[in-house]
Amino acid sequence: MRLYLRFFSIHLKSQMQYKTSFLLNIFGRIVLSFATVTGVLFMLSRFNEVVGFTLSQILLCSSVVSMAFSLAEVFARGFDIFPYLLGNGEFDRALVRPRNIVFQVLASHIEFARLGIFIQAVGVLCYAVPYSGVTWTWDKILTLFLMILCGAVVFFGIYLIYASFAFYTTEGLEFMNILTNGGREFGRYPYSIYGKGILKFLTYVVPLALIQYYPLLYLLDRTQNKLYIFTPSLSTLFIIPSYAFFRIGLRRYKSTGS
Repeated sequence: MRLYLRFFSIHLKSQMQYKTSFLLNIFGRIVLSFATVTGVLFMLSRFNEVVGFTLSQILLCSSVVSMAFSLAEVFARGFDIFPYLLGNGEFDRALVRPRNIVFQVLASHIEFARLGIFIQAVGVLCYAVPYSGVTWTWDKILTLFLMILCGAVVFFGIYLIYASFAFYTTEGLEFMNILTNGGREFGRYPYSIYGKGILKFLTYVVPLALIQYYPLLYLLDRTQNKLYIFTPSLSTLFIIPSYAFFRIGLRRYKSTGS
């Protein structure tokens, strides 16, 4: 942990060398990410609710998904650009170092400018909370934190799978963006609106619904089942097959010779 914090400090200092550029990058991402909110506002200006969810409730679940996605994007950036690491030989250097390879990829790139999405999502959450109709007790506050933190773990698992494919293809597979950026975009609304088939896929295959839809039902008192508090925790099991797939790819890795 101490070593990771050292890398964290190095990346932060290097990116803060040009403070104006750094702050403008964050500001730009905040502005661009409001396009997502604008789309929701346009939708709800015509319809008062979507499948029984009001504007504030939709903004609540949208902000949670955006915050989870942003955390994963900042700290798992090394896996997002993993094909580049393979191509330029940087991954080969990591393999001969006496440290866990996942740790090295994580520590190699931390992009703080991408916190702009997180900041925007916090603002939307602060707006949505008072009007969402949620009675905020300790268990619901816990549920909200689990949705965000466990959601970041799920998105990290998706990035890990994306990186694993690069062992076989060298180049990244763009279809994985359906689950990374697409998961965030689809998360603008409760996942149930996309139909039972999509909801089952996002429950049992890629468990994004476990960090958004099901705990949201508990927050809104649409279920009294206390187990819904811990569905985000259950979603973190997704990291096990993701890591296993990465290890399988790693065993079959052959250097590009760069």
